[in-house]
Amino acid sequence: MILSRFLLAVGLAILMVVTGVSSYMYLGSRQSKVVAPPQKPTAATPRGQAFALPGTIYLEQSGALYRFSAGRFHQLTPEDGWTQPALYPDGSHLLAVKRSGFFSDVYVLTPYGGVTSQLTNNVAPPRSSWDTGANAWSFYPRLSPDQGTLWMSYDGPKTAGAGYFDVDLAVWAVPLGGSIRQGKAWTTANNYTGGDVQPVPVPGGIIYTKYTYDPAGNRTGQLWFTNRAGSPGRALTSTAASCLQPSISPDGGNLAMICTYQKQISYLTVATWNGSSLGALRTLITDQLVAEPIWAPDGSGIAYLAPGGPASPFQLWFLPKNAYNPPPPSPIPTPTPTPGGPHNGPLPTPTPPALPTPPPVRPIQVTSNLGFDASSPLAWMP
Repeated sequence: MILSRFLLAVGLAILMVVTGVSSYMYLGSRQSKVVAPPQKPTAATPRGQAFALPGTIYLEQSGALYRFSAGRFHQLTPEDGWTQPALYPDGSHLLAVKRSGFFSDVYVLTPYGGVTSQLTNNVAPPRSSWDTGANAWSFYPRLSPDQGTLWMSYDGPKTAGAGYFDVDLAVWAVPLGGSIRQGKAWTTANNYTGGDVQPVPVPGGIIYTKYTYDPAGNRTGQLWFTNRAGSPGRALTSTAASCLQPSISPDGGNLAMICTYQKQISYLTVATWNGSSLGALRTLITDQLVAEPIWAPDGSGIAYLAPGGPASPFQLWFLPKNAYNPPPPSPIPTPTPTPGGPHNGPLPTPTPPALPTPPPVRPIQVTSNLGFDASSPLAWMP
């Protein structure tokens, strides 16, 4: 009887993890099973890549974290469930999630992958080891600009023996180094949606992705903003646009995201941000399955993940800023009259010379034959 209850609990836990946590990570599964398996990123070392991004970017493949700098990859962790890196604002350390089969925790790592501390402890106590529903999940860690508050998506606290297997994440704020008992839930998740994820601290509050159902019963994502714990907050995008994965620009004035319009697509989209609301959505890329956009620290463009071809694994791409913020056209010089020429009557209006149309700026494919996790945000250090 005990064994059968345990097997039932395991089955329910797997079901809820798949339908709760993993349902909003669908991009990570949009890969073909018939193409050749991806190479390890370090397989290209010591040969540098054809295009090197500025600074250092952190990514995840197959449960391992990698850093990409000066055109080469370096593996930081073993393939042991590591995912979702995020930088300390001062660049001194990384936050990362380590995921197991039934729980996940947030850790602090050096920029070279050494573990320095564990910030959460989401495994159920030993007396509850048979109750997998007593475990908890932490995802999408971020630090406040003053590095005093850990923001994350969290589905606890759990009560041992409650038999609760739903995974609906809410955004929590916890003092860095403090216990979850010192933290506060800032949002209230909608049941059976996957919850509230991907918090981005901004002056005056947080922007995050909220999963909900539209009036027709379709599950969809929205970007929301809230300025205090317990506030209902307000939507920044519509349910019809189905936008998620927010990323704030270095100057704080623009937001990048993906919008799916409730279809099996994901457009790279940007909008201005004035501290309280978004401007009009502007679509930059419509012919790729875009995931996890991030702004270059020097403002030179936006990196993101997308398949390298039809039914291919996700690669690293870069869109230069001239693609979405082109320089103004050169002014047309005003002709001056010829000295000593005729002045009896109006000067003829010259026909301005035709300016050449610059070729469109296209995204640059930075990697090939790799396979990055499209549910793991990127981190980028100058």
